[in-house]
Amino acid sequence: MTVNAGLCALEERPGDRPATSPEIPHQQLDQIAPVELQEELWRRMAGLDHVRTGASVVSLPETRALHLDPGHAFGPDSAFVRDSTEFAHLHGARDGSLHALLPEGEAADIVAKGWGEFHPLVASGHCPPTLLLLYGPRDEEELAVVWRLVCRSHAFASGQIL
Repeated sequence: MTVNAGLCALEERPGDRPATSPEIPHQQLDQIAPVELQEELWRRMAGLDHVRTGASVVSLPETRALHLDPGHAFGPDSAFVRDSTEFAHLHGARDGSLHALLPEGEAADIVAKGWGEFHPLVASGHCPPTLLLLYGPRDEEELAVVWRLVCRSHAFASGQIL
């Protein structure tokens, strides 16, 4: 996949959407990703170029976040959580979902195809329409799609796509 390739080939996520909390903390409540898939996703996430792992600037203590090296954070403000270089975070094992920031048009397509939903604070204008909860992968095929979305978030934060 090239960085500039859009998500036009994004397939629909099979099955019903999982239940999620309607407020903060915004979490996935059922259809939880198996821990092995969560750990494989984290292994891949932590290996992205120019990324430092650490605590999230906004999420629960068990959340693991990705922070882009400031020297590579060329994306717009809407590619990051608040005034930081955090662009994605994986929730704890009881949840398995993750928040990521993606370009606005892609975010809408991801939601329409059932892979995630907008953060509740998007509707009130407190967060940009680039902030999504991505549902945790239930199997290897879904892991491949979620990984692709994380790579797009990384490219957005790096300024490779707008």
